[in-house]
Parts: sequence; structure tokens; C-alpha cells
Amino acid sequence: MSTQDLGADTFESTVNEHEIVLVDFWAAWCGPCRQFAPVYERVSEAHPDIVFGKVDTEAEQSLSAAAGITSIPTLMAFKKGVLVFSQPGALPAPSLEQLVTAVRELDVDAAPAAAPSTTEERSA
Repeated sequence: MSTQDLGADTFESTVNEHEIVLVDFWAAWCGPCRQFAPVYERVSEAHPDIVFGKVDTEAEQSLSAAAGITSIPTLMAFKKGVLVFSQPGALPAPSLEQLVTAVRELDVDAAPAAAPSTTEERSA
């Protein structure tokens, strides 16, 4: 599945109705966002069972504020409706793949406060 645009009217239902949802908060004027976009798109195509959403922070300012976005790009990952990862900055493809693997393996029912380590993704 390729990426899909999310807005205030679809964000919550998307996060709650799918097993795993990754969300890229971005803006058209943001250079790192534009560099990350093709990486995010390629990884989304490799994982059709995961929802890869995108939130345009300019068009969705209220949603971005509610999500606590202070820097873009910011990537969030949800599993079973639980936020398990949130980090500003563009990830290289191998790190994004590591994140996907970590979220897949995470048992949110057994450890709802656990989240993938951001250190591991950065060191790749």
C-alpha cells in the first residue's frame, strides 16, 4: 500500500482501526521532509499490510498541535491504537525498516509502555 493522506477527520479512526499505522508529519516547504518522502513511499510499498499515513502540518495545524508536533519531519508509529514511537528527523531506509520490524515484534498487550529504542535506529 502506498502512503495515504490523513487529516483531522480520518486520523483517529485510521490509528484505531488498523494493527500498525506509521504517520509522517511533514510540510511542503521542509527540505528534510521532501528528502524523506521517497524513502517513506518505498518502504510503504514493501509493507502493504501497514498503513503509512502522511499529515501535512500546514493544512492540518490543529491536528499537528494536538499531536505535539514541534519539529518536522516527525514520524510516529502506532500499534493497536497505542503510540509506540515518536521521533523528529528523517530516517534512512534501513532505520525505517528496523522501526517497522520493531513495531511488528512489539507486544503492546504485554508491555503497553514499551517502545522501540530510538538509539538503535540512529546507530544503523
